[in-house]
Amino acid sequence: MATPNYGYEKRQRELAKKKKKEEKARAKAAGKPYGDGQEEVIENPMAPPPPTPGEEPAGS
Repeated sequence: MATPNYGYEKRQRELAKKKKKEEKARAKAAGKPYGDGQEEVIENPMAPPPPTPGEEPAGS
């Protein structure tokens, strides 16, 4: 079996990091927030559901 080429893997990680940094700088220069602006919001599954309109909050 061939040995892993750690230098190649490290270089690929560095290139990916550099590309991401450049994209972020370009977006900042354009006055836009980084990313597409549609970040996924993950809700807490253990949180109680929000009260419905007209319903009194629990514990009052």
